[in-house]
Amino acid sequence: MRKLTYFIACSIDGFIGDPSGDAAMMYPFVDEEFFDFLKTDYPETMSTHGRRATGMDDLANQKYDTIIQGRASYDIALELGVTSPFAHMREYVASRSLNESPDPHVEIISDDLVGKVRELKAEEGGLGIYLCGGSRLAGELIDEIDELVIKTYPIVLGSGMPMFGSGFAVGEFTLGETRTFKNGAVVRTYSRKR
Repeated sequence: MRKLTYFIACSIDGFIGDPSGDAAMMYPFVDEEFFDFLKTDYPETMSTHGRRATGMDDLANQKYDTIIQGRASYDIALELGVTSPFAHMREYVASRSLNESPDPHVEIISDDLVGKVRELKAEEGGLGIYLCGGSRLAGELIDEIDELVIKTYPIVLGSGMPMFGSGFAVGEFTLGETRTFKNGAVVRTYSRKR
């Protein structure tokens, strides 16, 4: 069984962006030390065009070979003219409003999102599945998430887009690895208690 991992950046108070979803205030924390960590442990979580720009094209995927992202996250790439932002993985975009994919490499999931995720998780072999951004998407898939990798940056937003856009529900996770950085960032990995 493959794992679905919500790999996300957030503020100390649990927001992944401002009320509109903009997370630009977190970018300054990706300094040299933090970038080296991402490059070594999670190179596939960087967009294909970002990998090219930083000379990482030749790096193999370490943990994930499939990505699921929400429409808002995908729209950021489309605004840049990029139709396949993670071409180094199988790409899925969850969207009820995008009827047709602008790229043959990107598959749109317009209905039965949970069913599709369960199908992907049941595949034999391969690496894990990267859930990329989207508060509502994470909220819809909260029961399917097997692992959390939370990159917490030393800022407080006060309000904004929460990590999970969902109703009240208690889900227990067990803390695994914790890594701290000189810039104050902390990366914690949690596994779901089943």
